[in-house]
Amino acid sequence: MTNKWTDIGVVQQLAETLTAEGLLEPTPVQCETIGLLLAGSDVTARSQTGSGKTLAFLLPALQLINSESSSVQAIVIAPTQELAMQITRVAQTYSAPLGIRVVSLIGGAAVQRQIDNLKKNKPQLIIGTPGRIHELYAARRLKLSEVKLVVIDEADQVFNLGSVREVDTLLKSTQRDRQLAFFSATRPEEMAGMENKWMREPKLIDLAGKQRVAETIEHYYIVVDKRDKVDAARRLVRQLNPASALLFLNDTDNIAQWESKLRYEGFSVDMLYGDANKQRRSSTLDRFRGGDCKLLLATDIAARGIDIMGLPLVLNLDPPIDADHYVHRAGRTGRMGKPGIVITIITHQERFIMDKFSKRLGIKLAERVMSHGKLVSPEEFRRQGGQFGSRSAGRDREPNRTQQAEERPSARQEGARTAAVSSAESFRRPSSERPAIRKPADTDRPRFGSDKPAAVSSEAQPRVRTNANKPQGAQERPQSAKKSKAQAERQRQKDKKDKGAPKWLKEKRNAAKEQD
Repeated sequence: MTNKWTDIGVVQQLAETLTAEGLLEPTPVQCETIGLLLAGSDVTARSQTGSGKTLAFLLPALQLINSESSSVQAIVIAPTQELAMQITRVAQTYSAPLGIRVVSLIGGAAVQRQIDNLKKNKPQLIIGTPGRIHELYAARRLKLSEVKLVVIDEADQVFNLGSVREVDTLLKSTQRDRQLAFFSATRPEEMAGMENKWMREPKLIDLAGKQRVAETIEHYYIVVDKRDKVDAARRLVRQLNPASALLFLNDTDNIAQWESKLRYEGFSVDMLYGDANKQRRSSTLDRFRGGDCKLLLATDIAARGIDIMGLPLVLNLDPPIDADHYVHRAGRTGRMGKPGIVITIITHQERFIMDKFSKRLGIKLAERVMSHGKLVSPEEFRRQGGQFGSRSAGRDREPNRTQQAEERPSARQEGARTAAVSSAESFRRPSSERPAIRKPADTDRPRFGSDKPAAVSSEAQPRVRTNANKPQGAQERPQSAKKSKAQAERQRQKDKKDKGAPKWLKEKRNAAKEQD
């Protein structure tokens, strides 16, 4: 690999800026793609997150633009507002020495302000989200007829989010011989279909291979009961004590609940929603980058492509839905050769997911157990005398109140147990010491006016045991109870018929009842 920017085609002005920014040599993906794009080829590049893909397409894009022309000549499309703004900031750093004007067009910002910005600055490079770029083009506020290069960053996510129609329209509006470049960490079917449709003999660059995440990242998972996930996250953050941590959830509806629980534990927490407006997202990330909040809760869509310099820890509160999402989550840390840790909290039923990711991605996903303030392997945990299958395997503190309440018998259960013990003790005593059994007096018996029981309903008369002609222990319901139940059933059937009957028919039936 060459260690000089000029050797791969970067002009001297940009090379000097790169050196001033502390970038002394290009990364592998930059070495492979910059020359191809400068030569006019269509490119599909698949590389690890944090491998330098942004400069791999920005540097040739800036060099291909004619600074003397006031028309838009290159477009960079990103799936999220934050990623588009992030690319814009990098582009503005390197476009200034070349005299190239850059404008961002993202959703969530004022449309009229963006239109005014286009008229005033007359940009040659547009960076934005597909929906907003398409909206301004459809409103005839943006001309794309002079565009000769289109770059789609995080292309897999752009197409997964349903932006195929917008991208199709934008590509049709550009020059017929324009270049097209896709950059991503994965290559799903939708992306391959767009390559076949819009690219001419594309050059496929696959630097991810089987190892699709940075080698400087350590991957672990811990197994706990579902109800213990919040406590496990709390103890992990306390134990590792990172300067900051990005916490991933699968469901947006759970973010607020997690935020309140972690805030209750004393952490400074913020939330990043995928549908948040530009100002909210920007202020949230600024607080996180500045250290004003230690933990940031986000979903995959919200955190897609965000770059937090030196982020030390990624914590998956829910396991990613597939290996590709694991790659993107893990890519938030360990960027540009720096170390990082990814820990996934799973339940016993989700253990197979970690095995699948390990085989699919070719990485070592090691199980760890929290014991006495440390993360140890299961083998070390056993040597310390720990036992799996108990709640103590993932916890080293006393049970919580909920657990104690569940394990404590109820008042009814305790009363029944006490009565049973008392009864047993009574029958163990000698007969002379047992309490006398009180026989009911005559006044205690109900008076019906006759020794023969009257025919009453099953509700008023308890079931009567009869031994005649019946096996011992058999029971039979009194005839009066059976008759009463049959009458009640017939009455319900009649009422059911009468419910929808006409008035004259109801009167006729009532008259017949009175005659009976």
